[in-house]
Amino acid sequence: MRVDRLWHNARLATLVPGNGLGEVMDGIIAAQGARIAYAGAASKAPALDAGERIDCQGRWITPGLIDCHTHLVYGGDRAREFELRLAGASYEEIARSGGGIVSTVNETRAASEAQLVEQSLTRLDALIAEGVTTIEIKSGYGLALDQEAKQLRAARALATHRKIDVATTFLGAHALPPEANGDKDAYIDRVCREMIPAIARERLADAVDAFCEGIAFSPEQVARVFETATAHGLRVKLHADQLSDLGGAALAARFGALSADHLEHTNEDGIAAMANTGVVAVLLPGAFYFLRDTKSPPIAALRKHGVPIALATDCNPGTSPLTSLLLTLNMGATLFRLTVEECLAGVTRAAAKALGRSQTIGTLETGKYCDLAIWDIERPAELVYRMGFNPLHARVWRGQ
Repeated sequence: MRVDRLWHNARLATLVPGNGLGEVMDGIIAAQGARIAYAGAASKAPALDAGERIDCQGRWITPGLIDCHTHLVYGGDRAREFELRLAGASYEEIARSGGGIVSTVNETRAASEAQLVEQSLTRLDALIAEGVTTIEIKSGYGLALDQEAKQLRAARALATHRKIDVATTFLGAHALPPEANGDKDAYIDRVCREMIPAIARERLADAVDAFCEGIAFSPEQVARVFETATAHGLRVKLHADQLSDLGGAALAARFGALSADHLEHTNEDGIAAMANTGVVAVLLPGAFYFLRDTKSPPIAALRKHGVPIALATDCNPGTSPLTSLLLTLNMGATLFRLTVEECLAGVTRAAAKALGRSQTIGTLETGKYCDLAIWDIERPAELVYRMGFNPLHARVWRGQ
């Protein structure tokens, strides 16, 4: 078989389900164009005629990493709010006093699309340097159609500046804009009647998200958003049960969501509903850490019901200004007691499922995109164990 590239003398963590990390000690990967033509043991490979051969010298190869929940595109920062939190103010208190998400809305609205791209590239580059090959980016800091569209266009534009796949998510139901004068129902009307149809028509988003919380929107309001998204052919995701249990996990399951994210306060009935409908749990230890939360997501119940667990940075200016997916792995293990396998699956296989892309990315398998991270490590556990350590040797995106 003729192939374009062949990586040999490697150890693989294929992350194919059913066999731990899917370790292959005499591994090779062959790419034809952007796709994997073979991934597995050299001893079982067909005859391969490669245009280019790369000797990995015993290094480990994993699937390219996937950051499946970020708010990467935004203007300004919220370092001042960090100071306030250190002085004792809560996230809710800051939000209710005009800070929080709305302060970032003002900065984002004031920035041009080009400025948002420029500011966001720095954050994106930090993730790329750690082997990230796919990233999800939400809007939600515009809260008006033209501004939300600007954010989504900026997110899409990042893929023209860097070799990375960007999944975009419309998060118009993130917070109430100042001009709404406290009328949440009227704002949700605009999200449903004006924003979602336009976003869908211009194909700016792959999914629709919402923030279901007391300081954001009620389950009934979110249900309206999801009904509209579904009617326009868009999958849904949900910020669920982060600060309280409003039944967000069950709501996500009701609409067949790709994922329910955060989940610190989720009850077991909600988890069972997620399991029954294939909703992925996306855990965000950066926000848990940054907010000094004390209530962990119900990991035991997620395991009991077989809910796939993904991990993501939740990169955002207010509650998780984190641009390291490797540090997220360590946080997932240390703060949530996830295993090495759960952590690594959480930024590959499960993260792909959380984006609805399991057929093309997330594992090292024939036919999937050849997105690879090649590591200078002795064992995969090092990727979870070490802090402030980046052993990436090379990153391959779409076979190059």
